[in-house]
Amino acid sequence: MAETSHSLLMRAGAGDESAWQRFVALYQPMIRGWLVRFSIHRQEVDDLTQDVLAVMVRELRNFTPSGRCGAFRSWLRTITVNRAREFWRAGKGRARAAGGSMLEMIEQLEDPVSALSAEWDAEHDAHVLRQLLILMEQEFEEKTVRAFRRLVLDERRAAEVAAELGMSVAAIYAAKSRVLQRLRQEAKGLLD
Repeated sequence: MAETSHSLLMRAGAGDESAWQRFVALYQPMIRGWLVRFSIHRQEVDDLTQDVLAVMVRELRNFTPSGRCGAFRSWLRTITVNRAREFWRAGKGRARAAGGSMLEMIEQLEDPVSALSAEWDAEHDAHVLRQLLILMEQEFEEKTVRAFRRLVLDERRAAEVAAELGMSVAAIYAAKSRVLQRLRQEAKGLLD
């Protein structure tokens, strides 16, 4: 298991190439998914996603968590909003976005108390946890990951999962603990 004393965020910000690659694998699909909602052409979505990631790589060293919950996801939302606004101002993305114009969606995302921002926050956290688990799967035995998924994500009872996987209940809880500890380590700063 790749034990680290720093979170993925800190390692990526410090220039660790493998951490940056994990960071891109983690965030590129989410950013792209949100930009697709603006109903712009696929190539432009890809370009804008790369633009957001370029700003992140440039500015990540300067990111300082404010100590409040969700500081990073708010920072990421701000970068995405600013790059989308610049894209719109350049005369692109004038097509009708699902749920309103691109500018209306940008303004809603910019407002930290809007329903769209709340949706961003919820999707961000769920996406990060799912993707981190996928990225970390090779660090654990298959049964350990399956036990965690069944117990935590599928909300199954420990006895049921133990019987299903041919493990003891204690082993199920140990698997949950190991995966959760590693997830917390990797997600530090991304979710808190």
